[in-house]
Amino acid sequence: DTALGLEGLPRQIGTHAAGVVISQKPVMEYVPLAVSPKGQVVTQFVMTEIEQLGLLKMDFLGLTNLTVIQEAKNMAEKNHGVKIDFNAMEYDDPKVFALISAGRTEGIFQLESAGMTKFMMDLKPESLEDIIAGISLYRPGPMDFIPDYLKGKKDKASITYLCPQLEPILKPTYGCIVYQEQVMQIVRDLAGFSMGRSDEVRRAMSKKKTAVMEAERQVFVYGDEAAGVPGCIKNGISEKIANEIYDLMTDFAKYAFNKAHAACYAVVGYQTAYLKAYYPKEFMAALMDSAGDSDKVAQYIECCRKMEIKLLPPDVNSGYGRFSVEDDGIRFGMYAIKSVGEGVIDSIVSEREARGAFTSLEDFLRRTCGREVNKRAVENLIKAGALDSLPGNRRQKVLVSPDLMDTITDEKKHTTAGQMSLFDMMGDEDKKSFEIKMPHVDEYDKQERLDFEKEVMGIYVSGHPLEDFESLMENNITNRSYDFMIDPDDENAEAAIGDNERVVAGGMITSVKIHYTRKNDAMAFVTIEDVYGSIEVIVFPKVFERSRQFLNVDEKVFIKGRTSVEEEKDVKILAEEIIPFDRVPSEVWIQFDSLENYREHEEELYHRLTESSGNDRVVIFLKNTRQIKRLDRKWNISADSEYLASLKDLYGEDNVKVVAGKV
Repeated sequence: DTALGLEGLPRQIGTHAAGVVISQKPVMEYVPLAVSPKGQVVTQFVMTEIEQLGLLKMDFLGLTNLTVIQEAKNMAEKNHGVKIDFNAMEYDDPKVFALISAGRTEGIFQLESAGMTKFMMDLKPESLEDIIAGISLYRPGPMDFIPDYLKGKKDKASITYLCPQLEPILKPTYGCIVYQEQVMQIVRDLAGFSMGRSDEVRRAMSKKKTAVMEAERQVFVYGDEAAGVPGCIKNGISEKIANEIYDLMTDFAKYAFNKAHAACYAVVGYQTAYLKAYYPKEFMAALMDSAGDSDKVAQYIECCRKMEIKLLPPDVNSGYGRFSVEDDGIRFGMYAIKSVGEGVIDSIVSEREARGAFTSLEDFLRRTCGREVNKRAVENLIKAGALDSLPGNRRQKVLVSPDLMDTITDEKKHTTAGQMSLFDMMGDEDKKSFEIKMPHVDEYDKQERLDFEKEVMGIYVSGHPLEDFESLMENNITNRSYDFMIDPDDENAEAAIGDNERVVAGGMITSVKIHYTRKNDAMAFVTIEDVYGSIEVIVFPKVFERSRQFLNVDEKVFIKGRTSVEEEKDVKILAEEIIPFDRVPSEVWIQFDSLENYREHEEELYHRLTESSGNDRVVIFLKNTRQIKRLDRKWNISADSEYLASLKDLYGEDNVKVVAGKV
């Protein structure tokens, strides 16, 4: 009963609720969450019976994560033919604990914040009990016990107890007080308190009721004969040790978590980790589908890339409204496309499933026009990549689709009116000569395609504008955007960065808002974005004056500065220096097998180098002798992706490398 938080309940209720965790505050007072150790919600019958006693106030906690778990299970069962039953499962899978210990905690309930991820990597949980303890410890106050807990877990011989009676109570937590239930058990087992009185002590400590705490200290140490409490001294514990134990409990209980509440969280955390370990595509698809903002989706997309899960663009021929799983990756959901309502998407999917895949842009428009699929919707579907499976590139489809829709609409009007047009009277061969042809135009370049994806979906899907600068960023930044963020779904979350820390961040400017001080000096609030999310930067007047030429949307910059922390808000940077990426020189290394091989290409190479100019220096490397030659700065180039691609085409993918510079 103690472990389950059921102590004090009338026995018949305990029987009905056997195996149920009822958490947070004493059961006699308050129950915010009721879940079985295997994740089942307590039946309404039990809850009603408890409420009828007039003892409890009910407050259920709704979690998006429960929806993620259910959706991931549904997809896994559909795709793999398995029935995932967490109720029939032991929560002891080494693969799950290995995933958590490795820091792969993105999307794992209660464990994905930067600080918690690091703690789990240090803790290396081997059981559900470890996760329960970790969730309880990673809070203000109990965090002070983390070093002792980690030391005890790694070296059990180092654990000491103030008295032998503490060992059975604190042994599961390596000698540390971790839970409120342990405080209650200590005063019962060491001093002889009743269950009800032990809870009153816990409550007085947590609410900092000094007078009550001091009165109970006397009872804890010396006992209260009238109340039938023997006290520690009569139980063989010295006055000095008893007071030390009480002091320790007092410090801890100010912030202590109760085990039942932590157990509920740990169960949900384990289930999400299990699904990520065994069904990663299904789990990540459900996770992205539930994400409430584009920054979160961007983080999970980057997580997919690290997991080598390919993210596929939305597709009218294989996708659905929500994220879905295919053999080669996760298909982006079409509901995310702006100005295309869910009803339109559902009708497109229904048409495809009823009459087969769409074969061309014209076929798609003929079968969907008149179903609220207007020109704006079609253009956004094209920009999102949802029509890429049809012949033609995106630019061709954007150019031809308005005229084609007008033609189809006119035809349908004539058909509705019972009229026959000249077109209807033509044979198939003649009709082909009147078809609207795709114009001969090249596809949008990579940056244009990415910009369109961001425009219509709020996120980059097929890539990111910063991909080509990954090594430059890695060589210079101290922190990514996720280090500045607080998870709104985690009640205990803190950013990985503290206040007034010196940082270097990098990314692309997405917003610049200029303000004026009382002295009429210009300053700016700037948002930069990396592949994971965004960071807010405050640029005060002096820095703004030096850097205003660089503060343009789409400019790629490094920000040097100090952090500013506000409670329950993402961390901001107070900028001290702003440096554009193109002001940070890199080295472009071009490798040749030998001096003779270099001589063969020398004239051609120097001609190619005249086609570009910039700040990036060229370095020649001879493979056989490992000789290096840095060309004079007059041969500097701009190491942009297009120019580098031309060099790689000429000398080979493996023979052209960019070594990032330092800010």
